Amino acid sequence: MPYKSTALFERPHINLVCSYTTRMWIISLYAAAAVTQSALGDGGKSFYVALAALSAALLGEFLFGIKTGRHTVLDGSAAASALVLTLLLPDGIPPVFAAAGSAFAIVIVKMLFGGLGANWLNPAVSGWLFIRFSWPAAFSDATANTPVSFLIDKAVNRGGDLLGPAWEILNQNGFIAGGNKLTRFFNDTVFSFFNTEIPDGYLDFFAAPGPGIIGDRGTYALLFGSIVIIALKLGRFSVSALYLAFYLLLIKIAGAFPAGGQLWKGDILFGLFSGGTLVTAFLLLTDPATGPKSGFGKMMFAVLAAFLSFFFRYMKSEPYGAFFAVALLNTLSPLVRAAESRYIYTGGVR
Repeated sequence: MPYKSTALFERPHINLVCSYTTRMWIISLYAAAAVTQSALGDGGKSFYVALAALSAALLGEFLFGIKTGRHTVLDGSAAASALVLTLLLPDGIPPVFAAAGSAFAIVIVKMLFGGLGANWLNPAVSGWLFIRFSWPAAFSDATANTPVSFLIDKAVNRGGDLLGPAWEILNQNGFIAGGNKLTRFFNDTVFSFFNTEIPDGYLDFFAAPGPGIIGDRGTYALLFGSIVIIALKLGRFSVSALYLAFYLLLIKIAGAFPAGGQLWKGDILFGLFSGGTLVTAFLLLTDPATGPKSGFGKMMFAVLAAFLSFFFRYMKSEPYGAFFAVALLNTLSPLVRAAESRYIYTGGVR
């Protein structure tokens, strides 16, 4: 009877480039850089949210380790989960809620399910869901004045000023203001090669301080960090690229349509830099513990995540639909992994 090794399947955090501990701490630094960018524009509020989440995660894992005799605080997984959770939260949310969500993610979702690699739901996403549904008013208040929430509200109300791409709507309602040095630089360099340009001030708009989830406020740090992650081969770039390609294509085709606009008028830049898209593409979807293990399974999940992210955000008016998409797919992961184990890793032998 043929036998096919399942070592990598059984140990999802194995990485051929570096140890999982090194990977976890690099991801922590990656997320911390985005938190720092966000904090520089909000008077340090993002730091307080991150500190609360990080403290609760480390304390929870430490206390659980005392009870079970498994001391895993130094492996970096708790720190990484807490900081990624921070990226999913608005900078204006009370830090105590961040701490509660982080404790729930580490103690309930991660440790009680067996620790690193045994959890079926991404800890950061679970913490986000816990906060979102436990204190919906606090979350709504903290995101009430964000550009993405504003556009969603307009889409629901079908206002007469809704026609046109996101850029025009935001500009008409005073969201875009100030200098345009960053936009002009890229128009004169990168985009000039493609005979196109970005509306004046648009890239500066994404770099400007304003209310929003911390991951969106740290956009440029996330972009730089993603390049580092790809260069170090710490994640599957093909998964992130496929997700972004399908998601942005859907936005381009029909992103303006639900709001009363025309087909092929969707705003790709706004879809990319808001709603937690970058966090989803480079951190949540590439988590080795909560997704498929085979290459085909990962590609399938990337495409499904793109469709679900578009569906929740643009068709169901959920500003952070990408996080719900990841949570829904996480619930299917055990079934997919069982099928992979039977038909791929063991050659279909019962």
